[in-house]
Amino acid sequence: MLDVTLTLVAVVVALAATSAVGFWYARRRERSLDALLTARGSASEGTTAASVVGSVMGAWILLSPAEAGAAYGGLTAILGYALGSAVPLLLFVPVAKRVRDVMPDGHSLTEYVRERFGTAFYCFVLVVSVFYMFIFLAAEMTGVTAALAIVAGVPPWATAVVIGGFVLAYTAYGGLVASLVTDTVQTAVALPLLIVAAVGALWQLGGTDAVYATAASATPDLITLTNPAAVAFGFYVVFAVLGANVLHQGIWQRVWAAESTTSVQRAFGVSAVAVVPMILLAGVFGVIAAARGLVDGNAGISFFLVVNDVFPPWLALCVVVLAVLLVASTADTVLNAVASVVTVDLAEFTDADEATLTHVARACTVLVALAAVVVGAQGYDVLTLFFLADLLGAATFAPFVLGLYLTALDERGALAASLGGLAVGLAFFPGVAGPLAALGLPVSPDFFWVFVGSTGVSVALTALGAAVSGTAYDFRALARAGARFEEVSER
Repeated sequence: MLDVTLTLVAVVVALAATSAVGFWYARRRERSLDALLTARGSASEGTTAASVVGSVMGAWILLSPAEAGAAYGGLTAILGYALGSAVPLLLFVPVAKRVRDVMPDGHSLTEYVRERFGTAFYCFVLVVSVFYMFIFLAAEMTGVTAALAIVAGVPPWATAVVIGGFVLAYTAYGGLVASLVTDTVQTAVALPLLIVAAVGALWQLGGTDAVYATAASATPDLITLTNPAAVAFGFYVVFAVLGANVLHQGIWQRVWAAESTTSVQRAFGVSAVAVVPMILLAGVFGVIAAARGLVDGNAGISFFLVVNDVFPPWLALCVVVLAVLLVASTADTVLNAVASVVTVDLAEFTDADEATLTHVARACTVLVALAAVVVGAQGYDVLTLFFLADLLGAATFAPFVLGLYLTALDERGALAASLGGLAVGLAFFPGVAGPLAALGLPVSPDFFWVFVGSTGVSVALTALGAAVSGTAYDFRALARAGARFEEVSER
């Protein structure tokens, strides 16, 4: 086990260095409210790609893929997670172009929903999006605090406070501008560290042949590609991750932050390719942990169980820095995203001037960070938290995205599709399915139907809603909505 003091010093140094970069860069850039929330047109293709990778590939890649490998089917489950994480990024290649075409001056996904559909669906998406982003951040905090407690004995509250404090400081000050540059730095450091960790693990365990032999002997079901449970997991996780990322305001911010439409499309394409090997490398640690008998009811930290079991101190310390940088890259994205959603909506419904809106954005950042620190120190099950957040996105993304293309889809159809999908997903979700079954309903806990069922019902109801609607939406209104915020914020 690592020394607590040494571990905290390494964490503080890593976070202080990236925070300093964020402060320095933000001081050199435009200080307007629009820059704080969208950094419009300021990110190059490389910066956008690095920022997308850093934002969506947070500390969860050290948590969920490894848990999938250890407890949900091994290699097939890991492969499904990798492909499932690439799909939403590929979806954003055409969607990003569509968004920039119809809403070039946009700021947030809720701004789009409010103008495209109306108040009722806007309120639903607002709650879903903010709740999803908060749960996502809390789950990351939960995983990294548990990991550092295992590897170095660091109290969970200490890890949460240190990470939350540094990220809050540069995010509240520099907004999305600071987040873009720190994500780039964090990704540039984290990727080599992940490779070092994977190679180091194989070296310590005697190479690939030795790892395979151990797994084949102890857990042969985890290294086969025909495990039915693993195939099912690999299928439904695509829908889980797809829906979640579509409802992530942080992804939408980067659509407008890119310097051009071509840049953002290429950035999402590069990101989709980059995340696959990252998840495969991280997920294998779950198989190793299970094969070595390290998993005992807490598969969510399988990656760090292996680190604690076989890594020398210097390599374990590299993994600690890797985990901290990954959670920081996600945390700053979520904090900015929530502040952006709230501030854009406040500008629409109040007479607040730009200075007031800027203060509100920073206050929201502080509140979300504090709440995530508190929840992250509680030690909840990581993958269950992620799946709860993913369900909200899986039930909602179909009408949300198709609303960019279908002129006939109205608010009633979109809301019915989302609520119908959510009802189906919740009916099969662990903790809900049991009481419903006790009432005589034919349901049982099953994540396959949570995600495939909710997505399928949502897509079907979206198509039905568009077919029976007698409306025809004028997409030119979206362009006017984005420009209207600029007028409001300049009051």
